Amino acid sequence: MEFLIFILGYLVGMQLIAIFLTVRDKRSAKKNRWRVKESTLLLVSALGGSIAMLLTMNLIRHKTQKKKFMIGIPIIIVLQVAVIAYVLFVM
Repeated sequence: MEFLIFILGYLVGMQLIAIFLTVRDKRSAKKNRWRVKESTLLLVSALGGSIAMLLTMNLIRHKTQKKKFMIGIPIIIVLQVAVIAYVLFVM
């Protein structure tokens, strides 16, 4: 039970980090300031923030013209779902 709580807490934390970084990068882009690296955004997505990042990107219209994000993040989501399904149903 503690492990499940840990995993849920981790995922919520990663979703919040993904939202924060996506919004920060959008604001920085508007003000010509330091930007969040694309590799950092993709890493946060891969580490569990993919759903929130994709929703936030579409909501604030940020990185929606970049194929790397509009194709890459949905692929990350599919892979994450596949891993979860494997762990739940095969292991």
